[in-house]
Amino acid sequence: MHPAPAPLPPRSVAVVLGTRPELVKVAHLVRLLGPAAHLIHTGQHYDTALSGQFLTELGLPEPTLLQGIGGKPRAVQISAALAQLDELFTAEPPLAVVVQGDTNAALAGALAANARSVPLVHVEAGLRSHDRAMPEEHNRIVIDQLADVLCAATDDNRELLRAESVPAGRITVTGNTVVEAVQEHLPAADERAALLAAHGVTADRYLLATAHRPENTDDPAALRAILTELAALAADLPVLFAVHPRTRARVEAAGLGDLLAPLTELPPLGYRAFLALARHAAVIVSDSGGIQEETTVLGRPLVVVRRSTERPEAMAAGFADLVAPGREIGRAVRRRLAAGQAGLRELAERPSPFGDGLASQRIAVLLGAMASGREERELPAAA
Repeated sequence: MHPAPAPLPPRSVAVVLGTRPELVKVAHLVRLLGPAAHLIHTGQHYDTALSGQFLTELGLPEPTLLQGIGGKPRAVQISAALAQLDELFTAEPPLAVVVQGDTNAALAGALAANARSVPLVHVEAGLRSHDRAMPEEHNRIVIDQLADVLCAATDDNRELLRAESVPAGRITVTGNTVVEAVQEHLPAADERAALLAAHGVTADRYLLATAHRPENTDDPAALRAILTELAALAADLPVLFAVHPRTRARVEAAGLGDLLAPLTELPPLGYRAFLALARHAAVIVSDSGGIQEETTVLGRPLVVVRRSTERPEAMAAGFADLVAPGREIGRAVRRRLAAGQAGLRELAERPSPFGDGLASQRIAVLLGAMASGREERELPAAA
């Protein structure tokens, strides 16, 4: 067991985020920090139906919500969030700032911490797609260069950081916080069975799909190719398609609504409901980064529809296949289906490459030691 995190003053650790996946991945850490955590939501992706639902479901406190950022261009999001964070950190200086992943919100938090000389902790450091077309790749590289403590999920992530000359003393391999998130929020078997029944599907006899990345949704040809393959697969077994609001808008704008007809459309799902459906899907098709990690904990096969990935561990461990939009989606899904129950059992027995479920505990201990040390250095000398 790891030691308990050192107690810290109220609101002394600023946790800056802006999207639902970040909420999921920092939830357990925020609860471990308790009153010491000051949750700051930039509003990059905020609405009551999605982020508000996640806050309630994950048991998180009401965040300080920044204004005028959601829906704006990347540069505006980062600059507006940076200006507001600088005001917050000036009025209420934190002992440490935590950012997770590679979002615009994370980059703004990192820059604001650096500008005010506040120690920065980067959770999920060292991910690399080596794809300069991805804005997230630029974000994560800059954050890693600014961070004082880099919490790498895997040994491979640590080696990538060392190859970029990040000092070894700044890097700790903690595992990925998604492991404990999945373990904590996956509903019990009876609740999962009820959810499957409500959707009219049988365990191991349906597909679950999502698509939201701009490289797929902003390109009408790519979006058509994905929906065409999903529609063809729906002739063999049900396809549950969790439709992100942004994706729906792109489908309508491209005139592709007829391709949704063979699919079972789902509204945006809460985290528990999504995990329950993913746990029993025969195959999952998605372009999400987080799902590449979650499926390794759930022991389910995944077809990743992207041109590159920053999580090759899921492929190397045999949980996922990386394909481009088009016919390879259907081929990859059918290969996984052909493996049958034996294939599902074999995956379920493999350990996740993303850790043991103690990442949040390790990060909380690091924060306690780091912030306590800084607090002691800032105390006035005894008379």
